[in-house]
Amino acid sequence: MRKIIVLSMISLDGVMQAPGAPGEDTSGGFEYGGWSAPYDDEISGKVMEKLMKPSDLLLGRKTFQIWENYWPDHADYWPGINDVTKYVLSTTMKKSDWKNSVFLNSLPDIEKLKKSDGSDIKVWGSGELVQLLLKNDLVDELWLMIHPLTLGKGKKLFDGGPIPAAFTLIESTVTPSGVIIANYKRAGKVETGTVGS
Repeated sequence: MRKIIVLSMISLDGVMQAPGAPGEDTSGGFEYGGWSAPYDDEISGKVMEKLMKPSDLLLGRKTFQIWENYWPDHADYWPGINDVTKYVLSTTMKKSDWKNSVFLNSLPDIEKLKKSDGSDIKVWGSGELVQLLLKNDLVDELWLMIHPLTLGKGKKLFDGGPIPAAFTLIESTVTPSGVIIANYKRAGKVETGTVGS
């Protein structure tokens, strides 16, 4: 069985929309595209280099459309991005000129992919897809890059009601610019108790 690993840049208030560049995703009147850029530093760059090692990708349609217009001509920044298999959940798109793109159209397709043989599958961006995965207990790990700012409005990582779930912190780093990078592994059910007893 393959692991599904969600990687997300988020603000302190959970916004994940358009971290990479102005104009990346202005839906809903979002004005702060590129909000993660001022926090780039050498430490975050090293972590990103590790996270961007080649692996199959699972993307939502909107993220895929942004990426297919950018990455084919910028693969020097992300070696292997054009060669890995890019699985895309979409009910409207069926094909792309970006090589190694495979289209899925349902949750059962994702469940079948997860049960197949192969390497880990990484999910970048793709808010609605991530929410679907969280609701259906299909996320094995989270890599959260928590940036020290609030954005007030925008698409949020945990909108849509994920199931109650516990995670264990596997690895963490705090960058000089104040970004907390934390890797969490799925760890079973939520446990409760009384503090101090």
